[in-house]
Amino acid sequence: MRVLVVEDERVLADAIATGLRREALAVDVAYDGAGALERAGVNEYDVIVLDRDLPRVHGDDVCKQLVAQRYPARILMLTAAGELDQRVEGLSIGADDYLPKPFAFTELIARVRALGRRASAPLPPVLERAGITLDPSRREVTRDGRPIELTRKEFAVLEVLMGAEGAVVSSEQLLEKAWDEHIDPFTNVVRVTMMTLRKKLGDPPVIETVPGVGYRL
Repeated sequence: MRVLVVEDERVLADAIATGLRREALAVDVAYDGAGALERAGVNEYDVIVLDRDLPRVHGDDVCKQLVAQRYPARILMLTAAGELDQRVEGLSIGADDYLPKPFAFTELIARVRALGRRASAPLPPVLERAGITLDPSRREVTRDGRPIELTRKEFAVLEVLMGAEGAVVSSEQLLEKAWDEHIDPFTNVVRVTMMTLRKKLGDPPVIETVPGVGYRL
């Protein structure tokens, strides 16, 4: 899952991004509304964590523009204003969820993951395929009941493959969903990650390489 964090308080923005990356999510950061719109114009995000009180372009205007463009990401709006009428106003302009500050990070993670499941075709909270079970909220993977320890990127790649439900996923799509905007598009990181992931999942192999196209589980 790829997330954009938009927050003008840089320490908070970076802390949120670091915490989300520890949950095996790909995260980009913008520190104002104009930067958020620029990144959304280039990258496709599943969830946007959007502070309401932003400089340059207000968070409300960012939300309105994205909704008007039918941008596919789900929007989680953050604000220090927690009164009921202000929460209702935030939802009325197109936000999908609303979280007042201060918040517990565990709640933020849960809300981001819940919105991510709704960003495209609905997916169950726990993914199962070919004897593999992946629980994003617990960061746990098993194969035929055997626990498998994965790195954050291996976990993210496996989550994308399982979420595709048998469809082929290209290397470009994996870079888009499992890494952030700083990754070199010409790197062999996808191939290397796939090799280590296959080794950890064990035999018989469950990840198929489709020559010239991508990968399928």
